[in-house]
Amino acid sequence: MTDTTELDLGNIPTNVAIIMDGNGRWAQNRGLPRPVGHKHGVESVQDIVRAAAKLGVKILTLYAFSTENWNRPPLEVQALMGLLKTFLQNELKTITDNNVCLKCLGQKERLPNEVRQVLDNAIAQTADNNGLILNLALSYGGRNEIVRAVQQIAAECRQGLIKPEEIDDALVSAHLDTAGQPDPDLLIRTGGESRLSNFLLWQLSYAEIYITDTLWPDFRKNDFISALIDFQNRQRRFGKTSKQVTES
Repeated sequence: MTDTTELDLGNIPTNVAIIMDGNGRWAQNRGLPRPVGHKHGVESVQDIVRAAAKLGVKILTLYAFSTENWNRPPLEVQALMGLLKTFLQNELKTITDNNVCLKCLGQKERLPNEVRQVLDNAIAQTADNNGLILNLALSYGGRNEIVRAVQQIAAECRQGLIKPEEIDDALVSAHLDTAGQPDPDLLIRTGGESRLSNFLLWQLSYAEIYITDTLWPDFRKNDFISALIDFQNRQRRFGKTSKQVTES
């Protein structure tokens, strides 16, 4: 049990991103089909969204389905899409009642029509909420996001709307799926792997990274609090020396 008294509620990261890894291994360790692990992983999503909102996190970005995940066995992809649809339908009232604003990152148009319709409805129903922003990264890939942003910028250059010399970090950020949002302060990866897996490659440049061996279906509020405490014990330097940060 994590001692929540160690958590400084005045120093909660604004934006937390999570790579929810380990559903399949969780199921396999128990001799169960992989989709069962994904189903239990939904319970962790529910718990962490509630915890993030209660603790004062402003933005929570969950890596739910990557562009590469389309290459998984068709039955597993079908199960994941079904779980996504069910989650959005079952949780919409809870999300709305808790003032959560739902957004989607990625190629939403690649999702099955019935899933996209439910997703669009949930996004529309929560658009005016001003509490926690919940970003679901769906059919998302960091490289693809950057390519799409470059294509949009190139089109605007061709139309004479901007000049090449006007392209800077801020302009690129404004063309990403996360436009208007601050970059993540903290990236949590469950399941023990040490890689970004094509997630928020531009936005995670200076995020603190927290890796835990806990598989996603077992990751709950106390584990989330442990990650926040670890974040609070770090010194964020953004390229400066420790002395510069201390003296600033």
